[in-house]
Amino acid sequence: MPMSPHLTARSRGRPSSVGRSVALVCVLAVVALRFPLAAAAPAVPTRVDFNRDVRPILSDHCFACHGFDDKTRKASLRLDLKESALRGGKSGKPALVPGQPDASELVARVLTQDADDHMPPAEFGKPLTPAQAETLRRWVAEGGEFRDHWAFIPPERTSPPAVRHTDWPRNEIDRFVLARLEEQGATPRPEADKPTLIRRATLDLTGLPPTPDEIDAYLADTSAGAYERVVDRLLASSRYGERMAVDWLDAARFADTHGYHIDSARDMTAWRDWVIRAFNDNKPFDRFTVEQLAGDLLVTDRNPAPGTTDADLLVASGFNRNHMINYEGGAIPDEYHTAYILDRVNTTATVWLGLTMACAQCHDHKYDPLTMRDFYRFYAFFNTVPENGLDGRNGNAVPTLSLANADQKARLKELQEAAKKSEETVKELEAGATTRQQAWEAEVLKPEGLLAGTDTAAVRTNAALMKIVGTPAESRTDDDRKKLADYFRDQAFAALKDARQVRDQARDARDKFDRSLPTTMVMGEMEKPRDTFMLVRGQYDQKGEKVPAGTPAVLPPLAEGDPVNRLGLARWLVSPQQPLTARVIVNRYWQMYFGNGLVKSAENFGSQGDWPTHPALLDWLATEFVDSGWNVKALQRLIVTSATYRQSSAAPRAEVEADPENRLLARGPRVRLQAEFIRDLALQVGGLLDPRVGGESVFPYQPAGMWEELMAREDNDSFTAQKYVTSRGRDLYRRTMYTFWKRTCAPPSLGTFDAPDRQVCTVRRARTTTPLQALVLMNDPTYVEASRKLAERMMASAPDESGRIAHAFRLATGRNPRAAETEILIRLYRSQLETFRANASAADHLLGVGDAPRAAGLDAAELGAWTVVASAILNLDETITKG
Repeated sequence: MPMSPHLTARSRGRPSSVGRSVALVCVLAVVALRFPLAAAAPAVPTRVDFNRDVRPILSDHCFACHGFDDKTRKASLRLDLKESALRGGKSGKPALVPGQPDASELVARVLTQDADDHMPPAEFGKPLTPAQAETLRRWVAEGGEFRDHWAFIPPERTSPPAVRHTDWPRNEIDRFVLARLEEQGATPRPEADKPTLIRRATLDLTGLPPTPDEIDAYLADTSAGAYERVVDRLLASSRYGERMAVDWLDAARFADTHGYHIDSARDMTAWRDWVIRAFNDNKPFDRFTVEQLAGDLLVTDRNPAPGTTDADLLVASGFNRNHMINYEGGAIPDEYHTAYILDRVNTTATVWLGLTMACAQCHDHKYDPLTMRDFYRFYAFFNTVPENGLDGRNGNAVPTLSLANADQKARLKELQEAAKKSEETVKELEAGATTRQQAWEAEVLKPEGLLAGTDTAAVRTNAALMKIVGTPAESRTDDDRKKLADYFRDQAFAALKDARQVRDQARDARDKFDRSLPTTMVMGEMEKPRDTFMLVRGQYDQKGEKVPAGTPAVLPPLAEGDPVNRLGLARWLVSPQQPLTARVIVNRYWQMYFGNGLVKSAENFGSQGDWPTHPALLDWLATEFVDSGWNVKALQRLIVTSATYRQSSAAPRAEVEADPENRLLARGPRVRLQAEFIRDLALQVGGLLDPRVGGESVFPYQPAGMWEELMAREDNDSFTAQKYVTSRGRDLYRRTMYTFWKRTCAPPSLGTFDAPDRQVCTVRRARTTTPLQALVLMNDPTYVEASRKLAERMMASAPDESGRIAHAFRLATGRNPRAAETEILIRLYRSQLETFRANASAADHLLGVGDAPRAAGLDAAELGAWTVVASAILNLDETITKG
């Protein structure tokens, strides 16, 4: 099992009861200092806020029957609209009488003990708690105010609030955070030490740990702005673009296969490379959006950004071609074509709007003001691509863009010209063959029975004719005539037959070479767009009302003058009037650093989503992002240079238990690394990481036979990506984001650490802790090999045990080990050395894992023992966690 982060404390033995008492007193004293107002909570509750306190209750317990969907509405009562609540339902009694809870049917129904009248009814299965019922009563008593859902109200740029401790904030973010802490009677943690801080920032901005040299340089720089210079260096690194792209690939459901039952290969690596470049170039997010949703239309609109080629724009448009594609025999093309468009709607709505628009596919949304009509008007934007419902058997599905280089284009042109020339030859021969046959037959059937002329060709032909028939013309039978006709047909068409064979070979050569050229899937626009219909209950073949393209009615319309197509939609998503996009995006960036967004439900900003912990901060960040020109790097810098981010993550147990998810932000972030970065860290620490940026996907180690078992078919060899062939050489050690991603069998070690399968859009990964994760770190060939190579680095770094351990510890965790930690690891080394001295084959077996060659001249038992120590260090919770 992984070494516990509390291993050092356990090794010292249990503290005495006196020690425990003293420790408890100290902890209570700290808590009292940190939460001085905890015992002095205001006697009068704060005023109920509709969006924060009431709407979540109504959404969870009432809207399913008394909400937006008129098909499931009961008693003609809506509780999402004030007018309906004031009017009441079928009973004729007003559900809400502002300021008079005793006269309000809503309050009466939630407080009554009569099972027949009580709401929500028992069969609904979601009873109100007494506190929720009291909140509704207080809300009515305070006037029963209604407000539009907060996320549909444009963000307001408010001034950062005043705070008492004015020396703590480093930028505007901190004043919002500190004001909330002071309101709760809490204070922030001190700034993290420099090794922790540079490790946290480097992992967050590049997905890799800092090197000892980078740490030393930062420690040595005591001048003002040292940390900010580290951040600027990290933002300028090509590793930054790779790190940022990982989360975007999840959102875009990027994979290297089509999905569905065959799940054969596709190639969208050019789009992945575009995303990395876009982040590294700091492409403004509004442009980043428009190019991915409508890059193909920018080409025809002739509105590229400076330095952007038409090819770049087309590659970027591949965002909405990353969905799954099917070509199963017997499948219905219309059904799957509909599925592709549904995926585009749901992905676009999730990524940019943070809305669960999929809930309006079959009926009006039950919780949010989104109708079926809204859904299919949005659908119409994506129903104009010249694509096939069943496609992809030979790789990428149309429409595609060729990515051939100059040499490949020249060779293709040669083959195309050869095929064209052979085609022209065939046409010429076809035109003359019948005429020649008829002329020859007329000649040979003359009374003299022989071709005229005495030249060599005529003599040879006459000789051949005599052999075929063997009789003079005047005595030839009908059979003889048939033989002659067949002979002349064969002669006349012989050259044509040869020419056709040459043509077919030329075509095959051209087509085979063309198929071998790299392509990427792109969007396109039909000359005559398809009509879009609402689909009854979401069924592809049950067409209802015809609808035009448009945005949800609850949100602002497209800007006047913008085209009603994907380009207009993309511009609308990043327009100043649109209340959601900027909030949704800055929230996900916040999630990247702190583990949770200010809105925890990053995928759902609707009524069923979470209320923001810091609403004013969210709005300030959103408006700051837009006002900066959608500057992505500036936003990252703002967050990671804040005092909020720079806090120590260490906190007393009582504080952690009071706020386990750190929603108040009273301490720094401490979050386990994403799956890709755990592997990347091990490769870098082991000295194995290949530095190349971009390019084709690769095949690192994975358990044998997984693809083959899943895809067991007699015709497997007819399809790509059915058999897993492990990469060799440098490709084994590329960054994990370049791993070949098969949707039906996603990389297993990454899945163990909660990487998604990418069948659909993901904007918030789960974070689980399971024993399987420890088993992966201890036994997966990647980590065993990385441990061996780290052990080799350890042995080369110092002559003594303590020095070697310190070197590895610093590479993995960014700090020097404590004396007790060094002592434990030395004991582990000596124990394993004794074991391997007694069992040389065990050492050889351990050291034989992985393709990387062993360093020459090292004692196998020593290297094996140090490999075990290195594995223990790579298994530390501290190693795989940023803190």
